[in-house]
Amino acid sequence: MSPASLDEALVAAAQGGSAEAFSRLVERHQQALRAFLRRSCGDWAMADDLAQETFLAAWSRIGRLTTGASVRAWLCGIGYNKHLTAIRSAGRERARGAVYQAERDVTVDAAPEDKIALERAMADLPPEQRACVALCLAADFSHPEAAEALNMPLGTVKSHVSRGRARLCQALGVSDDAS
Repeated sequence: MSPASLDEALVAAAQGGSAEAFSRLVERHQQALRAFLRRSCGDWAMADDLAQETFLAAWSRIGRLTTGASVRAWLCGIGYNKHLTAIRSAGRERARGAVYQAERDVTVDAAPEDKIALERAMADLPPEQRACVALCLAADFSHPEAAEALNMPLGTVKSHVSRGRARLCQALGVSDDAS
């Protein structure tokens, strides 16, 4: 039996639900797929992860593989798309990290003892007040957004933020200019 006809038989059996047939397809093509992904992305660990994701996707999509199509080419196509998705995801993660770091660099200029004092003052707030302060003052949520996130009435959130800010200022010995 030629390799192509063996692949066709295994594909037909896998499309019929045979995990054993799909397992044989994986055995037949995993080395070529991994080699392609290793060359493509230049990172062996990432390539192995992408190969695993490719085989998982292929198992769920085996019914879409047309008769006579090259299994190896089909798998490499899925793997390449997984690689492109990983690249885009890594780019978005780097961008989010850069924005976070830029914001963090601007807001974290306090002395270590001031940070510790703030953490202690926050810990002394009642839990609901602490949550409102953390969202509205530290995470830049609007009052309506915090009310939605915490499932609280808007007025309650506003009161918690106001009282929490006052308690923090008093505990830290600073004036509350926002009042």
